[in-house]
Amino acid sequence: MKAHDGMYIDGAWRPAAGGDVIDVVNPVDEQVVGQVPAGTALDVDNAVRAARAALPGWAATPPAERAARLTALRDGLVARAGEIAETVTAELGSPLKFSQTVHVGAPIAVAGSYAELAAEFAFEEKVGNSMVYQEPIGVVAAITPWNYPLHQIVAKVAPALAAGCTVVLKPAEDTPLTAQLFAEVVDEAGVPAGVFNLVTGLGPVAGQALAEHPDVDLVSFTGSTAVGRRIGALAGAAVKKVALELGGKSANVILPSADLAKAVNVGVANVMSNSGQTCSAWTRMLVHRERYEEAVDLARTAAAKYGERIGPVVNAQQQARVRGYIEKGVAEGARLVAGGPEAPREQGYFVSPTVFADVTPEMTIAQEEIFGPVLAILPYEDEDDALRIANGTVYGLAGAVWAGDEAEAVAFARRMETGQVDINGGRFNPLAPFGGYKQSGVGRELGSHGLAEYLQTKSLQF
Repeated sequence: MKAHDGMYIDGAWRPAAGGDVIDVVNPVDEQVVGQVPAGTALDVDNAVRAARAALPGWAATPPAERAARLTALRDGLVARAGEIAETVTAELGSPLKFSQTVHVGAPIAVAGSYAELAAEFAFEEKVGNSMVYQEPIGVVAAITPWNYPLHQIVAKVAPALAAGCTVVLKPAEDTPLTAQLFAEVVDEAGVPAGVFNLVTGLGPVAGQALAEHPDVDLVSFTGSTAVGRRIGALAGAAVKKVALELGGKSANVILPSADLAKAVNVGVANVMSNSGQTCSAWTRMLVHRERYEEAVDLARTAAAKYGERIGPVVNAQQQARVRGYIEKGVAEGARLVAGGPEAPREQGYFVSPTVFADVTPEMTIAQEEIFGPVLAILPYEDEDDALRIANGTVYGLAGAVWAGDEAEAVAFARRMETGQVDINGGRFNPLAPFGGYKQSGVGRELGSHGLAEYLQTKSLQF
């Protein structure tokens, strides 16, 4: 696609307030594939003003009509799926097949789910002598990350539009071309001017201006816990609602009765998916000590298959960060059984699929989010020990439990301090709520729980 040199504000592409631009770099060959404007506080203010002006009309639009616009949006994504997948691959480095099936396929499903919810959701109900109404919270600031550029946009914008909110989107500076394509699809779907607006730019400039803007009613952010704390502080000063989907260090708990080979192979695939750049990745594999070495051997073999199958990480900074964690793992005494800190290719931001054994719970690689293709395997003595290790981080975003008996796995999962757990490899469900405990965030995305984040409740007594 050809990058736009302006911002999508109030239903049209408009010149940016400043002249600075952001280079979009392909992580595979390090070549510039496009440029977008670096938004300023003035661009943000123009976008928020447009969203505020459009709010009354969109909030009053019947849910069935909002659903029709979301259906058109879903259909537009389907029609341009190939172009979007190629764009994701160009700016994120994801293998094209993965871009087609996951980076585009999943958000299409999510968009469709919100088209249905908008038409079916009970926006009002009678409770005793009261009528209770669910009303749009107002103007939404959607600040999205680069790791799943389209999915994270759709997971915020679709429920906001379904709820009757208006939106200003600030996408990650590494993947803004996908956001521009999304804006084109929104325009083609007939969403009224000002209901959706796009400002590209840097987080400390455009992102901060958006988060602290007095006419923004809700900030929905996905990214690091450190930035989430900053956004929470900015929003808290104005008593502004936030929805934060933050970091993770998820545990993949393999109980003794599990099919070990299946659990390990699926677990390695989960960590290597999207080059490890997934906040919900099961980056800690917990195995009973009696079968520990068998699991390590299985993981070593599985990881070797991914050497030429995964793409790079997003940029040079992320590459250096991940390699630094691998070096720290070695320095702290973990046993390197696959991969390592050396770059596997001379060009591109690639990191070797890496597996560590003999990892202890207090090691840095067992506590901090690496956001790369790095797996830590930890032994445990019994179920209580496994639970202590699984719950022993500041995060609680996702996880997995494997057992020969499903009830056994469910019983363990219910004791985990985490927002979503896959049982024996359970499939992704676009209607299930996703979000974290502890420092993994506040609020939920997807399904009716995700829609509820964009609503506020009013009751009338008779």
